[in-house]
Amino acid sequence: MIQNKIAIIYDFDGTLTPKTMQEYTLLPKLGINSKSFWEKIVKEAHDTGGENMMIYMRQLLEHAKEKNIKISKHEFYKMGKDIKYYQGVNEWFNNINKYVKKLSNNEIQIYHYIISAGHLEILEGISIKKHIQKIFASEYFYDRSKHARFPKIVVTDTTKTQYLFRINKGKEKLAESINEHMPEEQRPIPFDNMIYVGDGLTDVPSMALIKKEGGHSIAVYQKKLKEQVSICKNLSKAKRVDFIAEADYRKSSDFYKKTCLLLNYVISKIRYNLELKRKDK
Repeated sequence: MIQNKIAIIYDFDGTLTPKTMQEYTLLPKLGINSKSFWEKIVKEAHDTGGENMMIYMRQLLEHAKEKNIKISKHEFYKMGKDIKYYQGVNEWFNNINKYVKKLSNNEIQIYHYIISAGHLEILEGISIKKHIQKIFASEYFYDRSKHARFPKIVVTDTTKTQYLFRINKGKEKLAESINEHMPEEQRPIPFDNMIYVGDGLTDVPSMALIKKEGGHSIAVYQKKLKEQVSICKNLSKAKRVDFIAEADYRKSSDFYKKTCLLLNYVISKIRYNLELKRKDK
């Protein structure tokens, strides 16, 4: 197999967007104060030992039921259009694709993925979906009337790593098992051809896995959020990431330049391996 594919994998909330997707969509619709809502979730998780995302998804449905609001899959989908992104995100994917195409002389393919704890139903409606190869995220079960009933799939900090293996092995459908052994040379996208982009501690398991396997990661931050800047600096000190940068996706940004630097490295390695295979033919 010619392993000439690169994957850039993004967290969503705080990574591509300044706020969580719920703050643009569900919480205003349900008339919920974001700060007090999340504090309630954290408290319940602490008191019960429950998982934050599972509690959040259940509480949303409870709030909707109290207000006699039924949330349909179509309503979620429409909410995706309301999400706001960091500067440059809308042009980012085409810019990166063109960069890789030019630098590799069109020999290397690049794919973009999103792995998020947020709602798949909302992410299916986002404006940038056309640029994304696959979105992995939490999901509700829907009844015959197509209304959300209970959490069906919950993506957490640690379960995100499952989806990295799916990308690595080319088994992107959830019905496909990833447990069987697959030789490294047969995997469509090796870990060292991956770049992970995240914004904080919830991304550590994914960053750690990719770094351990020879891949790369970048932590992004909002300059005005001092705590987030501090977290990113600590991730850099702990060697969880290659670089940190402000979440600015424009071509003039430091983040764009650092991403291109990593792409230069990965592309050079792939082209080197391709040349060795040509020599041996």
